[in-house]
Amino acid sequence: MNIKFISFGVLLYFLLGSAFSTAGCVEKDLFENSYEFNNSVSLQNTYSLIDTGQNSCYDNNVKISSPTEGDSFYGQDAQYYDTQPVYQDNGDGTVTDLNTGLMWQQSPDTNSNGIIDYDDKMTYDDALVGASSFKLAGYSDWRLPTIKELYSLIMFYGAEPNPSDAEPGSAVPFIDTDYFGFAYGDLSEERIIDAQYASSTIYVSTTMGGDKTMFGVNFADGRIKGYPAEGPMGKKYYVIYVRGNTNYGINQFVDNGDGTITDSATGLMWMENDNEVGVLWEDALSYAENLEYAGYNDWRLPNAKELQSIVDYTRSPDTTSAAAIDSLFDSTQIINEAGETDFPFYWSSTTFCSQSTANGKAAVYVSFGRAMGYMLEHGGWIDVHGAGAQRSDPKTGDPEDYPYGHGPQGDAIRIYNYVRCVRGGLSDDQAPEKPETPNGPSSGNSGIEYTYTTSTIDPNDDQIYYWFDWGDESNSSWLGPYNSGVLVSAKHIWEAKGNYVVKVKAKDVYGVESDWSDPLPITMPYTIKPSFQQFCDWLLQRFPHALLLLRHLMRY
Repeated sequence: MNIKFISFGVLLYFLLGSAFSTAGCVEKDLFENSYEFNNSVSLQNTYSLIDTGQNSCYDNNVKISSPTEGDSFYGQDAQYYDTQPVYQDNGDGTVTDLNTGLMWQQSPDTNSNGIIDYDDKMTYDDALVGASSFKLAGYSDWRLPTIKELYSLIMFYGAEPNPSDAEPGSAVPFIDTDYFGFAYGDLSEERIIDAQYASSTIYVSTTMGGDKTMFGVNFADGRIKGYPAEGPMGKKYYVIYVRGNTNYGINQFVDNGDGTITDSATGLMWMENDNEVGVLWEDALSYAENLEYAGYNDWRLPNAKELQSIVDYTRSPDTTSAAAIDSLFDSTQIINEAGETDFPFYWSSTTFCSQSTANGKAAVYVSFGRAMGYMLEHGGWIDVHGAGAQRSDPKTGDPEDYPYGHGPQGDAIRIYNYVRCVRGGLSDDQAPEKPETPNGPSSGNSGIEYTYTTSTIDPNDDQIYYWFDWGDESNSSWLGPYNSGVLVSAKHIWEAKGNYVVKVKAKDVYGVESDWSDPLPITMPYTIKPSFQQFCDWLLQRFPHALLLLRHLMRY
């Protein structure tokens, strides 16, 4: 594009005009408001497992580049693609999950004042009873979610805060806050990590030496634990009710007769047996990736949501003398920290981040036996969180360094956990192709709006969103959706002269992102000041007597 010379008169008119553009082109993210569910995309099963949201790879400590097949740490969560979350904000205090068919109360803030605090919490009994009289958006068939329904919302791009801090710092909630209301604990009443959400699922055994226990999800620290369901503590929880798809979370296991079990509800195939020995997380990944079993060689370590999907919350070691899993499966017996016959923790492929998404020293496990803790007031080692809890262990180290567990409830730290491999269930959705290099002016003046275009193709012919990075620490946010192959445009104003790089990426409506486009270097060698006051200041600095002369002339 040729930049034409502008006459001084036109330039003066521009500077003195009242319609100045502010820096940056404000583009609204249209995903929430414009996406309409495509009725041709139907649920393939009754228990649709949603991806964990983890898109970074880790070694035993920190983020790393994505390993390739055969490398250490290959086969972790971020390297496999499950169904991506697709939510619809209904604009009436509800959010619909277009994959699971579940409609959710958007926020625990029952007063709809936009502020979630301790007063919005309920005891388990109040939450359970309250569902029968709860009305929202014209619906009255709300219920307290099961633990599997509630866990469908967890996102492992989160990072827990330091429990002793007064501010979350670099922590990130384990729930999509673009759609759901969220608040950390009220420090006047509790800790910052006290963001436990209640479920309707009661542990079939007890914890803490005899307490009735409810399983809940903590979206501040990314865990399932057993929590008090009654008693003098009167513990309160955040509550969001749910409606729709009453089949969600119900497994349909089929014994294939070859040492494998298929869950027809999720489409996943599982090993009937586990690996029979505790291993480090890195070795668990390697075991799964190199496994050839029952004629298949595409086994992998399940992610956290996949692993939790096969927990049977009607079973426990205390009540069935078996692991919390369907009787079709075999689980290795172990001797736990209290010297009792018990069943293992199982590794997932999901890294657990603490205090920062760069901190990847632990990995998620699910307990199919008792979730033990050392509580001196209860006589030592006891079940503190329940079979079916989801927590995390260090990826490496020596469990003997934790003779009394870790944390206020003495949580058992095992480090060497067991493996149950899975295959199938992955989405065949493909990312859009890398967008074309942005097309537009490669030089110009700061303070002036310029337009850039690009396009790309989606292999599945899905609609596409675009994100322009302007190279000045600003971006367009997600624009769209647009049909595959359509030329799209975005506008931007650079505030200051300088050199910039413009690039763009795309994602389909299921959240699968493309690579970044090739960059377009931009030079803004000149500055046009978009302010009348700035122009007057410049005029008076350049011609200090101009104002006096103007006043003198106006007398005549």
